[in-house]
Amino acid sequence: MFKPLAFYIGLRYTRAKRRNHFISFISSSSMLGIALGVTALITVLSVMNGFEKELRHRMLGMSSHVVVNTSHNSWSNWQDLAEDLRNKPRVTGVAPFIQGQAMVTHNKTVKGSFLQGIDPELEPQVSQVKDKIVAGSFDKLESGKFNLILGSELARSLGVWVGDRITLVVPHASVTPIGVLPRMKRFTITGVFTVGMHEFDSGLVLLHFHDVAKLLRMPVGSVNGLNIKLDDMFIARTFSRELKQTLPIGYSSYDWTYRHKNFFEAIKMEKTVMFVILTLIVAVAAFNIVSTLVMVVTDKQADIAILQTLGATPRTIMNIFIVQGALIGIFGTLLGLAGGVSLALNIETIIPAIEQFFGVQFLSSDIYYISELPSDLRWLDVYKIGALSLLISLLATIYPALRASKTQPAEALRYE
Repeated sequence: MFKPLAFYIGLRYTRAKRRNHFISFISSSSMLGIALGVTALITVLSVMNGFEKELRHRMLGMSSHVVVNTSHNSWSNWQDLAEDLRNKPRVTGVAPFIQGQAMVTHNKTVKGSFLQGIDPELEPQVSQVKDKIVAGSFDKLESGKFNLILGSELARSLGVWVGDRITLVVPHASVTPIGVLPRMKRFTITGVFTVGMHEFDSGLVLLHFHDVAKLLRMPVGSVNGLNIKLDDMFIARTFSRELKQTLPIGYSSYDWTYRHKNFFEAIKMEKTVMFVILTLIVAVAAFNIVSTLVMVVTDKQADIAILQTLGATPRTIMNIFIVQGALIGIFGTLLGLAGGVSLALNIETIIPAIEQFFGVQFLSSDIYYISELPSDLRWLDVYKIGALSLLISLLATIYPALRASKTQPAEALRYE
């Protein structure tokens, strides 16, 4: 016999047609339950990874990887630092910005907005706003012309479009003969963009940074800070930490993970909760393995007693049933891995086919900015899920195997 005894007998018990068909049914259901749990885990985590990747891409399409700002109200000699930053390795673009808040008014409609003063020549190096223009032109954002570009949702709520004029009201007072009034200025809309993020589409207004400086009574040419783009977004934290140590007193830097920390922490928590919940499916299937092996042990009492009288040790008896339960877990896990990987890789094709067949739309473009289910399969997740499934399956075999090893031959053969 070239095979280890425990493995040989455990494999034979698994392949043999049992007299009790109910045991075979529970065994098959255990395998199917593990497969379904693993498939669900891989698919759901891949979809959540896809949503996270898509949202991160859209967020960073309108914001930089690293920001350098100052505690002062304005920064006039920013050009020297910008040139030094461009010469640093891994830096692909540097652009100045001015930020502020304002009320946007048109006819009787008033909306709050976030002002972003940019340099139209340098901004394409750090953001994708030029590629997101759906109407008008980005190049018409010229200094002194008092033009602006705003998000499509904000334009829709105001009832304006390219060519219309709107009024910006900023929280800076102007002293007039009739009293103190807020500063306001008429601007012409020269472009409308759509990013796919409600935060930007419904509240962001882009202007030339010289015009914003005049509106906010800052020295012309001064800025609030610099946006920096890197060739790899995941080195932003390290780059920002090293840059902060070289900046003069009064200047600081932070990266995109700090700016959107709460958002990505919420996504991480959701993924963790979903992982725990879906792991319970695998755990339920593992309980079926326990019940299957307990019934097999009861059914094979005589066989176990005979093996013991022939010299089989309790360890050998344990290994027989561990092998049998492990095989159920292994086949269920492999089936689940195959199904989960196949589903995750093709979900962007499967979901539209289901929508077309049933005539429904799961993510309506009228309600959701992301109208398709994205999927990002990460093999590290696949390995972790497979290892966890196998571990749960092996743990489920311990109790039945221990019970089998404690069988007393005299008691088991008394009525045989």
